[in-house]
Amino acid sequence: MPDPTGSHPTGSHPTGSQPEAHVRPETSIRRTVDLGVRSRPDPSIRRVGVLAVQGGVREHVDLLASMQVLPVPIRRSADLIGPDGPRVDAMVLPGGESSVLDRLTRALGLTDALSEVIAAGLPTLGTCAGLIMLADRIENPAPGQRSLGGLDVTVDRNAFGAQVVSEEATVETIWGPVRAAFIRAPRVVQLGGATVAARHRGEIVAVTQGNLIGVAFHPELTGDTTVHEQLLKLV
Repeated sequence: MPDPTGSHPTGSHPTGSQPEAHVRPETSIRRTVDLGVRSRPDPSIRRVGVLAVQGGVREHVDLLASMQVLPVPIRRSADLIGPDGPRVDAMVLPGGESSVLDRLTRALGLTDALSEVIAAGLPTLGTCAGLIMLADRIENPAPGQRSLGGLDVTVDRNAFGAQVVSEEATVETIWGPVRAAFIRAPRVVQLGGATVAARHRGEIVAVTQGNLIGVAFHPELTGDTTVHEQLLKLV
C-alpha cells in the first residue's frame, strides 16, 4: 500500500504506475488544488474531498483534477464541514495503512465529521484501505482498530497477500472493465446489505450500498476513471 508520503516503496508498483520521482507529493497536491481554485469560474464545478492524512492522496488528487473536478484535501473537520453542512460534493478515502488511517483520523478529530457526512448521504468512495474504513466489520483488525462504517460488509485485511505479490489486472465490474492495481488488497468475506460490484479470482473486490462505493483495488494508480465516474454520478 502507499506510504504516508503518497509514494510507494521500490518494487511495489504494478507496471506503468511508477510515480514521478522529481515531484514532492505535497507540492503536487498543493499545485493541483491551487490551479483548480484559480480556474474555477463556474461555482457548479464539483468539489471532491480526499482524505489527506496518509496514503495515496496525490494519485487521487491528480486523477480527479484530470476529470475537471476540484479535488479538496481534507486534513481537519473544518475542511469537511462548514456552517451550512459539507463543504464538498463527494469524498474519497484513499489507500494506505488502514490502522494508521484510523489512528490519524481520530487524532485529528476527523472521525466524527466523516461518520456524520457519510451517514447523511455524502457520496463516498473507499479504495483499498478506504474500503476497510467504510466496512462495518473488520475480520482481523489491528489492536484497537476501528472503522467509520456505513458499508454492511465484513472485510479481511491484506487478503491478497504481501506487497511483493502485487499485480495489475483488468477487473470486470457492474460499470464495465476497470484496470486495477492490487497491493496488499483486502477482500469482502461477508455481505450484509451491500451489493457486489466486482469479483477477482472468485473474491468480492467491489461493493456498493446507497451513497457508498468500496473497492479493494487502486484504480487511481492505473489512471482508470471508471470508479470515480460512478462516484460523481451519485452527486
